[in-house]
Amino acid sequence: MLFLYNIVIQITGLTLNFIALFNSKIKLFVSGRKNVFDILEQKIKPSDKTIWFHAASLGEYEQGLPVIERIKEEYPSHKIVVTFFSPSGYEVRKNNAVAEATVYLPLDTKKNAQQFLELVHPDMVFFIKYEYWLNYLNELHKRKTPTYLISGIFREKQMFFKWYGGFYRKALDSFSYFFVQNEGSKKLLQQLGKTNVAVSGDTRFDRVAAILEKDNTLDYISKFKNNTLTVVVGSSWPKDEALLLDFINSNTLNIKFIIAPHNIKSDQIEQLKDSITKKTVLFSEKQDKNLGDYDVFIIDTVGILTKIYSYADIAFVGGGFGNPGVHNLLEPATFGVPIIIGPNYSHFAEAIALVNMGGCISVSNTTELNAAFKDLITDASFRIEKGHICSTFVSMNKGATTMILKNILNDTI
Repeated sequence: MLFLYNIVIQITGLTLNFIALFNSKIKLFVSGRKNVFDILEQKIKPSDKTIWFHAASLGEYEQGLPVIERIKEEYPSHKIVVTFFSPSGYEVRKNNAVAEATVYLPLDTKKNAQQFLELVHPDMVFFIKYEYWLNYLNELHKRKTPTYLISGIFREKQMFFKWYGGFYRKALDSFSYFFVQNEGSKKLLQQLGKTNVAVSGDTRFDRVAAILEKDNTLDYISKFKNNTLTVVVGSSWPKDEALLLDFINSNTLNIKFIIAPHNIKSDQIEQLKDSITKKTVLFSEKQDKNLGDYDVFIIDTVGILTKIYSYADIAFVGGGFGNPGVHNLLEPATFGVPIIIGPNYSHFAEAIALVNMGGCISVSNTTELNAAFKDLITDASFRIEKGHICSTFVSMNKGATTMILKNILNDTI
């Protein structure tokens, strides 16, 4: 089966090279991998001690960041290597301050895995949440390199738990320890005979809780908000915006809206702006504008949404009207902001919990959305209560990073 897996990887590589001629995102995926080994040769010397973290994309990187930062503190003589699979992660965080080398992960061929590990020669490896690249894992197993899964989550539908998934199950032998998010994941691994498992929770709670200790001030957002009740729409997609536009355009209350779309392509941004009848300004055109005079602020840039949530009185988090579902709820939650989402959230434990607890309201149509907004806007005590549920939920679930580090440092695993 590993032979077939390797054939599929080779075919995938050839296919991506062709698609890259026509697709800008795939072009980044392909071109970004061309110089990985040269970069590693320049930044990692044979005598260096290293620790390697792998994240599929931006969300997984942010999820693992608390552990990366703590490991860096505990092992100051080691160089940190961070790899990404997706351009949406690498292109945003390629210049991060925590790693000495940040690169794309070369495709999972046996040759690439061997060459990568020869150059990086890590003392420890951390895979964040998921992504199980068989050749890399097999090589790590051969080298007896301590390898950990952090904030892992397992579901019955995964190949590990199918009758035909034997070669994937074997790859799990590469992990020294599994730090998983919930009891369900632990039980599934135990069914495979894995006893090296601990329920540590989700390190994302530690990351978002730490945000409160940082300076989240954005002067231009303060000027726009101008002490007015503000709704922040984060990571919205066209399906989300289609429902929101009706409320924004018809609203007669003294409310302001900040919209940070998931995609910031200029044509989509212009289309969104043209669909709004209220006085609207873009982030890219904010210079020399009296921002307090505007009703809607569209953020056509990336990297500042977390800080913007600190100004929110109400948050609408996008993605819940599409597949796979809603985006990150924990960032607005940590600021004690009540949240509205679409109906597709069943794959996200934190969304399920917050909806059940009442801090988050799920809506399926325009009528429900308008009703949720009306309740949160007109009833301050109701709004504050919902927000308090959200911040308490984040606070109660902190501690995964400490548990992981305690086990690793004390060598109790």
